[in-house]
Order: sequence, then C-alpha cells, then structure tokens
Amino acid sequence: MNKESNGLLAQIIRATTKVEPNEFRATALSFLFVLSLMVAYFIIRPVRDAMASDWTRTETSTLWTMTFLSSVIAVVIYGFVISRVKFSHVVPGVYIFFAVTFATFYFYSGMLADPTIIDKIFYVWLSVFSLFHISVFWSFMSGLFSKEQAPRLFALIASGASIGAIIGPSIPAFFADDIGTMNLMLVSAVILLVPVPIIGKLEKLKVTELGNLGLKSDLSEAKRLGRNPFSGFTLLFTNPYLLGIGLFILLYVTMSTFIYMEQREMLAAFDRPKRAQILGGIDLAVNSLAIVTALFATGRLATKCG
Repeated sequence: MNKESNGLLAQIIRATTKVEPNEFRATALSFLFVLSLMVAYFIIRPVRDAMASDWTRTETSTLWTMTFLSSVIAVVIYGFVISRVKFSHVVPGVYIFFAVTFATFYFYSGMLADPTIIDKIFYVWLSVFSLFHISVFWSFMSGLFSKEQAPRLFALIASGASIGAIIGPSIPAFFADDIGTMNLMLVSAVILLVPVPIIGKLEKLKVTELGNLGLKSDLSEAKRLGRNPFSGFTLLFTNPYLLGIGLFILLYVTMSTFIYMEQREMLAAFDRPKRAQILGGIDLAVNSLAIVTALFATGRLATKCG
C-alpha cells in the first residue's frame, strides 16, 4: 500500500510540475536555496536604505561612487578566485563570507558610540553582496542540472525567489519596530547560512540521483572565466543585444536615482525602525505586484506587443 501511495504521489508531482521522481529532492532543495537567499537579502535591504535618510545628498552620492568602485574590485577578485578554485568550493565560501561580514557589522554597530562609519561601509557592502547572491546561485544551478532538465525545472526553482521576495520584506514591514534594525542584520546573516549544507547535499544528489556526474560546474575549466576582468565590457559594446539591455538599465537606474533621493528625504522625519518598516512594506507591495503582473499580464502583453 505504501509503495502504491508513493507511486501515485510521484505521478501527481510529475504531472503537475514536470519533475521526475529522481529530480524531486534536488529541485526542492534548489527551491529552498534561492528562497533563503532572497529572504536574507530583502530582510536587510530596508535596513540599508533606512540609513540613507540620515545623510546628505552629497554623502549618499559619494557612497554610490564608492559602491561602483567596490563592485569593480569585488568582481575582479571574484574572477581571479574562480579561475583558480573549483567552483563548487567557491559557492559555499561566498555565502559564508557574506554571512560573517553581516554578523561583524551587527556586533561593531552595537559596540561603537557613533557607528556612522560602520553604517556607511555596510551601505556599500550590501550593494556588493547584491551582485553575487543570485548570480552565483544560477551559475551553480547551471552546473547541477543538464540542458534537458533546466527548461523543465528552472521555472519552478525560480518561483522560490518570488516567494522569498515576499517573505523577506514582510519581516521588516511587520516586525522592524519590535526586532530593531540592527538585529535584522543578524537574522539575515543566520538565514544566509541555510544554503551552505544545501549546497553539499546538492553536490551529492548531482551524482546519486540526477546522474550528471560529467556535467561541468567548474567555470574556470568550462569557460575560462576570470582571466580578463574587462572582457565583459568588450562583449557589451560589441553585441547590439547586450548594448540595448545596457541602455535600458542606464535609463532605469537614472529614473530610480531621482525617485530614491526624493524617497530618502520624505522618510527623514521618521526613526530608522519606522523607515525600515515603511521600506519593507514598499518592497512587499512592489514584489507582490510584480508576481501578479508576471502571472496575468506579461504573457498577454508579450504576445500582443511582440
């Protein structure tokens, strides 16, 4: 009877999600992996943005410049590392490293009488983290699932990011006043460690259940990345498709900058926990609306407008 129940369950899962029985555990863990990443990020993002209202426009603009320079340096270092270290070892190291840094910010913020300099470093550092947390995840996924499996499974796995983008901002939106903004740093750091054991388990499932032993997950061997830190810029300006995307992002960031500055001044009258609560509510509303739009409008608009 138990075998029959298991067989029926496997048939239901396969029919509704296109997940084969041997792929279920790896898919579920990958779903939890990306969900935890998004929860960790969206818990802490309102904390970062709440800090900006304490500073002048000039200070905020300077921090954005520092963010750009820090991001370039971080990408160069990351490229250097993945060209020399097995990628399956780099992935858990990235998340452990950032979790430790978030915990460090938490402890130093509580120790200093005036933590302004720590706050500004954290403001820049979280932007650097945002470059890596999802891009590293999808790079790992591309080495875990085969080309046949990816089209069937990635949409389901990606839904974990959507759910995480709702759960994450809900925590500061409803609990920032009670928990406090600094404590949210520690909460995010702990959640960011959730993927570490998941990564080890997925590496085992890749061989034992997915049957993808020969699939390359070492980017340094497969693509020879990290040798030239400026190769991405060359590809950007020589590929019209990528250049168009780049121009779209430039326009989007320019518009977002004006809105961000106005939002920063509007929230200056509130204390930090209240700002984090408001910003978490905004993220929750925006992310929820984005999911609804993707489910019910994007497909129709794409079909109609091309």
